[in-house]
Amino acid sequence: MSVLGIDQITYGTDDLATSRRFFLDWGLTLAHEGADELVFESLNGCRIVVAAMDKAGLPPAIEDGPTLREVVWGVESAADLDRYADAIRGDAGFVDGEVAGGRRIGCTDPNGLAVRLQVSRKKAIDIDCARVNTWTDKARVNQPSPIYDRATPIEVGHVVFFVADVKACEAFYASRFGFVASDRYPGRGAFLRCADIGGHHDLFLLQLPTGKRGINHVAFTVRDIHEVFGGGLHFSRCGWETQLGPGRHPISSAYFWYFKNPAGGLIEYYADEDQLTAEWAARDFEPGPTVFAEWAVDGGLDGHTRRQKGVDASGKFLTEKK
Repeated sequence: MSVLGIDQITYGTDDLATSRRFFLDWGLTLAHEGADELVFESLNGCRIVVAAMDKAGLPPAIEDGPTLREVVWGVESAADLDRYADAIRGDAGFVDGEVAGGRRIGCTDPNGLAVRLQVSRKKAIDIDCARVNTWTDKARVNQPSPIYDRATPIEVGHVVFFVADVKACEAFYASRFGFVASDRYPGRGAFLRCADIGGHHDLFLLQLPTGKRGINHVAFTVRDIHEVFGGGLHFSRCGWETQLGPGRHPISSAYFWYFKNPAGGLIEYYADEDQLTAEWAARDFEPGPTVFAEWAVDGGLDGHTRRQKGVDASGKFLTEKK
């Protein structure tokens, strides 16, 4: 028994119209549109709900303003739901009931976030991804690497939260749902995956000195590094603002590109993260810029010129860098 991954997330926003354009440009499909709620889907059916902040029944926010209000994790079977319900029955905010599509259980985590579980509604998909040639392994023969005009994300791969107590939050997800630590910033951060075998992290918890609670970012898995670039260039052409990227994380090995999200926090395209098993031993890192990024482009790339923003064709900055 293990949690399979993220099945659905729900944002609360004060601007549905802007969020509608944002997530369509991001590459999601609009599955439903109502007066106070938008429902988007990724390629494998992972759902991204964007609701008006005052929508009835929306879980309480963990911070002011637009933010992520709920994370729904998928499990394999109804029997799994029964066992997890027993594990969280005594926790704050316990719920067990029917929603559109089936049963959903949940509670409130130590950071105040609404956590839910359901039998996964995501579907298996068959897609082509880039093959990579190395000196010792020539996997791509007589075939050029793909170039993407835009991204079509596969799923929500992970979520990252600022938490008031990282140890309490890690212990909660480990004891209730069996999450496993991949790496840590001792006393500051915990990278957690749903099970022994899986991608580097499905959830990252980061404790700031201020004790701030809130969303840092939501990450969308794309096929490969080329889709990170193609998706980011398209999103830049649409006028959305880069926070950082493209770049590469040393800890998870993933390539990334972060943008500012009007529905709350940041949003990320990423690909090529480490895959781990029970043989993996969690490492300790001291947070710092070289730990976060092996390399990264400041301000992003211009979708039209294909160069770093603010740089002319000769490589000279158009305005003085400070």
